[in-house]
Amino acid sequence: MFSGLGRGGRAGVVAGLVLAAAGAAQAAPCGNTAQGFETWKAAFASDAAAEGVGARGLAALQAAQYAHRTIAADRNQKSFRYSLDKFMEVRGSGTIVAQGRKRRAQNAAFYDALERQYGVPAGVLIAIHGMETAFGGFMGDTSVVSAIVTLTYDCRRTDFFRPHAIGALKLVDQGAITGATQGARHGELGHTQFLPGNALRYGVDADGDGRVDFYNLADALASTANFLRQKGWQPGQGYQEGEPNFAVIQQWNAAGVYQKAIALMAAQIDRR
Repeated sequence: MFSGLGRGGRAGVVAGLVLAAAGAAQAAPCGNTAQGFETWKAAFASDAAAEGVGARGLAALQAAQYAHRTIAADRNQKSFRYSLDKFMEVRGSGTIVAQGRKRRAQNAAFYDALERQYGVPAGVLIAIHGMETAFGGFMGDTSVVSAIVTLTYDCRRTDFFRPHAIGALKLVDQGAITGATQGARHGELGHTQFLPGNALRYGVDADGDGRVDFYNLADALASTANFLRQKGWQPGQGYQEGEPNFAVIQQWNAAGVYQKAIALMAAQIDRR
């Protein structure tokens, strides 16, 4: 959007957005409906600029719309209340394992290289990939920026989503995503559905093209392996419940049934 602006033009855009924000309440309240969203965005723009978000990111924030479907999804997360058996049935664990074993065999060199570098077995990465997006078959239909900004405005978990909103805007600045990039209903993006703040922090340019692209398989899986390693993955140690690396899987998703399902599917995929 700003590809034609020089340095002075971009500085003017940032200054204009920040001045507009200064006229809004300095700490606009969160809200549980769309009413007040635009006022909140204006105040949040000032915070974002203070944290280093530039012209592209601020423009994406300004264009963000209240994500009604995101709020509906956040209020209705039924699957995580299922028993483990029901959860695995609903998520299609048998299909994920069968397809995952084929993917492991077809791309053995790729997965072996990731394990050598990060210590994370192929089965774990493949299980996450299959669970999150059916191996890239569906990576979302919601604007990442709009979703994550809406969740930050929403009163339920403002503090949790705020760093991810800043992260999303910085990813826009870097050219990793745009304001139109689509992801999951909660703002997760790419093959393994990174929250934007995590994407910013743990992203890896695995294919060496000069940018981290979470919609590129190599970058996404290397980033996932990097996340797990940085969270404390111990190479060569077990990852089932009660074993050292299960605590690291818990860092990926907070739902207990999800954590157990990933560990169980991964073991079946890794089985030789």
